[in-house]
Amino acid sequence: MARRRVLHPDELEIWRSVARSAKPLHKTPILQPQTDAPAPIPEFQPTAPSPASVPRFQIGQAIKPAPQGIIAPKPPDLRMDAKTHAKLKRGKLAPEARIDLHGMTVAQAHPALIGFVLNAYTSGMRLVLVITGKGKAKSEYAATNMGVLRQQVPHWLHMAPLAPHILQVTEAHATHGGGGALYVYLRRR
Repeated sequence: MARRRVLHPDELEIWRSVARSAKPLHKTPILQPQTDAPAPIPEFQPTAPSPASVPRFQIGQAIKPAPQGIIAPKPPDLRMDAKTHAKLKRGKLAPEARIDLHGMTVAQAHPALIGFVLNAYTSGMRLVLVITGKGKAKSEYAATNMGVLRQQVPHWLHMAPLAPHILQVTEAHATHGGGGALYVYLRRR
């Protein structure tokens, strides 16, 4: 912030003569230049509104009550039944289709996954296998495995347009790829 310069007496006299000859543009007074002595600061007296002028309120008064008689539908159960899940975990259920995303970039894998899952859903399939691969071994620079698809595919499966068609996503059994693959259990059409 720049400092304000104090005017010398001859400069102050020139300033006052210019200020007297100037015609104000607005009805506010002209500021006087700073002299050696600082100008007094006007005191600020806060005025509190009278209690009668402030309207009374209650917390939540602007919220409209919900209409009576309307019951929100229960959200669907997003898990498969226990018996099917146990078979799935033991590797006893065979996937009806599979997609292998090895060697694909993120830009190639995402549309391929969307097309595969939506085609499987429209075909009436219930269980599909998505092979992502485990990724490279741990790097000295990264704390976790570096498999980009392994990290991204679960996010993609829980986002639109796939999420409404998927009931559950589970890591595959060792016979179907283990940590490098995912079972995608689809909803019924």
